[in-house]
Amino acid sequence: MALSRDQVVSTAVDLLRRYGLGDLSMRRLARELGVAPGALYWHVANKQELLVEVADVLLAEIVSPPADQPAADALVGLAVAVREALVKVPDAADVVGLAYAVEPGAARPLRDLARLVHDAGAPAAERDEVAALVVHHILGSVAGQQDRALAASVDADLPAPDATTEAKAFEVGLSVIVRGLAPSR
Repeated sequence: MALSRDQVVSTAVDLLRRYGLGDLSMRRLARELGVAPGALYWHVANKQELLVEVADVLLAEIVSPPADQPAADALVGLAVAVREALVKVPDAADVVGLAYAVEPGAARPLRDLARLVHDAGAPAAERDEVAALVVHHILGSVAGQQDRALAASVDADLPAPDATTEAKAFEVGLSVIVRGLAPSR
């Protein structure tokens, strides 16, 4: 059976889930697929393109908010859903951050966040910057929680992060951002 782009991407996602980004190299991916590293480049131009595809897969199952939901509520719900999807996967924030830097609109949930930022009241001239702030708030929250968990796993004196506390801190920061979008009275 011939190698496909979908196989390359799904195997990369599997390696990321099992081992993290540090062990997701093109050589390791090729070894997992039983091919020479050069064979991968028929399907993806480079590792950055692969990571954009991996990020899209990580975010693919996130449901778009209902069209009749108020934009600010939909923005909060979607941001929470993106965070929840990423926090389960080692180094997912790094992968999505790279993908966002390379191609900000590559993943549908990130495009939806940008639209909802505008719909929630961000001026058109600032929409991209505020959307980036929301994305970076999500990614920072995920990376921080995962870093604290990693540190606690190697140093018994450090407390493991509490997922509930981490999620609450994220939501408080997000609420500050969303309140800033509301039109002033």
